[in-house]
Amino acid sequence: MLFFGHRFLQSPKFYHVFDIDSILTTPPSSTLYVEFEEKNLDIIAYLQENEISFALKVKNVTEVAYAEALNADYIVVENSLAKTAQKIAENYLFDAKILAHIENEKEIEELVLLGIDGVICPSAVVKVTVQ
Repeated sequence: MLFFGHRFLQSPKFYHVFDIDSILTTPPSSTLYVEFEEKNLDIIAYLQENEISFALKVKNVTEVAYAEALNADYIVVENSLAKTAQKIAENYLFDAKILAHIENEKEIEELVLLGIDGVICPSAVVKVTVQ
């Protein structure tokens, strides 16, 4: 299981970007975090064109499929969608890893038992703003 932002384990950060300009302020070779929304398709296209690693936060099954088709490295879901997303990823042999967003360490046990690829804690996501 992958752990991002867990207090016991060192892990890379995800940089939450809101526009293309903010990408330029992120550290080299970092993984970017984008919410799947139509208004962010330009950001996603930029990431793909420049072969930048990224995670897509999705809200439903259709967006899970879009995230894989858009070549996201990670697909971030809420716990309520984690089991279904993982089953879809295994059925279609996704390259992306499914990460469940957690707020509390007590959620980890259930996700381990469900076979979810990994978890992402809030501390793993750094919001990037251009000033």
